[in-house]
Amino acid sequence: MSGGTGVTPMTAAEIAYAVGSGSVSAKDVVEASLVQIEKRNPAINAFTDVTADAALADARKIDDAVAAGTRLPLAGVPFAVKNLFDIEGVVTRAGSKINRGNAPATADATLVKHLRRQGAVLMGGLNMGEYAYDFTGENIHDGNCLNPHDLSRMSGGSSSGSGAAVASGMVPVSLGSDTNGSIRVPSSFCGLFGLKPTYGRLSRHGTYPFVGSLDHLGPMARSAADLALVFDVLQGADPIDPAQAARPALATYEQIDQGADRLRIAVAGGYFRERAEPEALAAVDTVARALGASDEIDITEAARARAAAYVITSAEGANLHFDRIVARPGDYDPDTRDRFLAGTTVPALWVQQAQRFRSWFRAKMRRIFEDVDILLAPATPFSALPSGTKTITLDGITMPARPNIGLFTQPVSFIGLPVVAVPVWLEGAALPIGVQVIAPAWREDLALRAAAELERTGVCRAPVAA
Repeated sequence: MSGGTGVTPMTAAEIAYAVGSGSVSAKDVVEASLVQIEKRNPAINAFTDVTADAALADARKIDDAVAAGTRLPLAGVPFAVKNLFDIEGVVTRAGSKINRGNAPATADATLVKHLRRQGAVLMGGLNMGEYAYDFTGENIHDGNCLNPHDLSRMSGGSSSGSGAAVASGMVPVSLGSDTNGSIRVPSSFCGLFGLKPTYGRLSRHGTYPFVGSLDHLGPMARSAADLALVFDVLQGADPIDPAQAARPALATYEQIDQGADRLRIAVAGGYFRERAEPEALAAVDTVARALGASDEIDITEAARARAAAYVITSAEGANLHFDRIVARPGDYDPDTRDRFLAGTTVPALWVQQAQRFRSWFRAKMRRIFEDVDILLAPATPFSALPSGTKTITLDGITMPARPNIGLFTQPVSFIGLPVVAVPVWLEGAALPIGVQVIAPAWREDLALRAAAELERTGVCRAPVAA
């Protein structure tokens, strides 16, 4: 499959307008999505659960509502969610063998409810790395999710199906989760726009946790405008989620075309350039030129931020899974199990020191954002790796692939900053690679504006894989 040569079907915004205006029916849109799922999913393995009957029933209700004059911002837009989101009547797998023995969910996750109330149509649950502890998209229980642009390559994880389903055109938007980079990595590998909002912005109620102090939820799409359209609908207070911040909703879709001319933009240097492959550096430089960014800021202690994020991830993840690992060790992917077991040995003092450093690093980055509005950094050190890759060599150091693909994303999610991953197709490249557009806390609108400007100028684009 050739990179970047595919077609670009209707965006979520175009579908919503067409269905809302009556020029096309939600039923026709959903049936077309089901055709694409039937055609493309067997090779890509993005979907684990297809909720066809419920989707068609929802489509009929939406067509009736539109005919009655009801306005729905996402009328008829198909979407799917990482299978750690609760879907009423479906078992919440969380990419695992153990969870599939649970009873089906009795209600949708909060974010799924938000989308369905505004006219979006849920098509099903998507493949993911086991318990979200993965950057590759490889799953021994449900099978590997493959990259639609090259089926010999990884889709990236842990929101693997969320990336592959959108990049292949099965759905225009999806929801994923991002603890240390699990939206941004598949967005980079699959060539998509992906939004990791500020920590605490969106409700996480009705989703299977990984690391409570680091987990984020967000959308993935083939356009920046679709990200904004969906993000605006996803917002809303949810008293059931104690981690959600009490902040007013931020309207981003209406600002998406304001451009980036007045934004102060710089490139993250130091750590963010030291272990990047030439293609990752070239992608950042391409985006920087397009946005007129010439300044470089060395983010000192970013390496330590990544190490601290690793300590917290290991300790919290191990605590969550300890009882299950003791009772059913053979039902885990051995790699996942061993990483959780390693987390049980992390001293409490290390976790305490990591949390103290987290506060220091957050304050440091807050001061940096007093002088800039946007920072640019690689999303991944390289484009999608061949499936089955076990080790990588960066800056002369050989290391395991699975935990280190996210070495540029972890320092950012560590302090909960909002990021839009944007896709870059370098000249002559067969695969895309992503760039992180990082904004200050609670300013998703700035990152989305910059992403939309890059899309408008043609620097960033997300065609459906051929």
